[in-house]
Amino acid sequence: MSIPHTGKLAQAKILIAGCGDLGIRLAHQLGEFHATQVLGLRRTPLTTAAMPKNFRWLSADLTDTETLEKLPKDITHIVFAAAPGARTPADYKSIYLHGLQQTIEACLSPALERVIFISSSAVYGNHEDRWVDENTPTAPKHFNGEVLCEAEQWLLEYGRSHQLQTICLRLSGIYGPGRNFLLDRLRLGQASAPLGDRHWVNRIHVEDAAAAALHMLSLQNPASVYIVSDSTPLSMRALYEALAQSVGGPCPPVGPAPAMVGSKRLSNARLVATGFKFKWPDSRDGYAAAIATPDS
Repeated sequence: MSIPHTGKLAQAKILIAGCGDLGIRLAHQLGEFHATQVLGLRRTPLTTAAMPKNFRWLSADLTDTETLEKLPKDITHIVFAAAPGARTPADYKSIYLHGLQQTIEACLSPALERVIFISSSAVYGNHEDRWVDENTPTAPKHFNGEVLCEAEQWLLEYGRSHQLQTICLRLSGIYGPGRNFLLDRLRLGQASAPLGDRHWVNRIHVEDAAAAALHMLSLQNPASVYIVSDSTPLSMRALYEALAQSVGGPCPPVGPAPAMVGSKRLSNARLVATGFKFKWPDSRDGYAAAIATPDS
């Protein structure tokens, strides 16, 4: 894992909007910087969670402007890491577009320097076995990628018009402790995969995803977009066979890839060029560690 450029964070006040698993991990990583104030925003704060001393919870609804009016006006950085409650176009727009807009506008002040938006590689659609980087045109297959593209474009234009640094992090499929849906299906022989190299998948460990957000909080002269994915794209067949073996399941049967997931090989070269280092550059190792220590 990389060591971030921490100088600019010494007196920062960071809002993690939508503070779920990724946000909580980011908050713990920020706990090392005692002069930094970290605020975790969600509808229902997890008051029983053990959090760093420089962290406090805020209760607000990203879709309710009245609750957002209570946010402090001296926030210097926003990490927007929210997720919709349901997989519908309305829910996606409510959180990723309107929630993003309302949160930034509620926090806008001369103190606000940088906004990091946790987006997704779903903006790229299907590219078969071809490599994809930040210069690849977006071509989402479904509404989720379309809404994220719209939110990214709004954020870029808003940042330009308000002299605000904005960064979109396009994460690949997140995995890690507690994210067991795929592993459970493989254990039961319920997950299929195409033969050979017909469909490529990309992964990022949630710990590395949080570390990438931390890295971007103080990176000098950042680009506006980064792909956040590990260094080892795999065919779905190769990944699923390795995971099935790890959990003691049968060899996955042959079947089509999920319709919502486009095939592509994501390049993380731009992120790596900033000095970021992955703890888990190969998801097979990261999954193995998560399986061995499920509560970490």
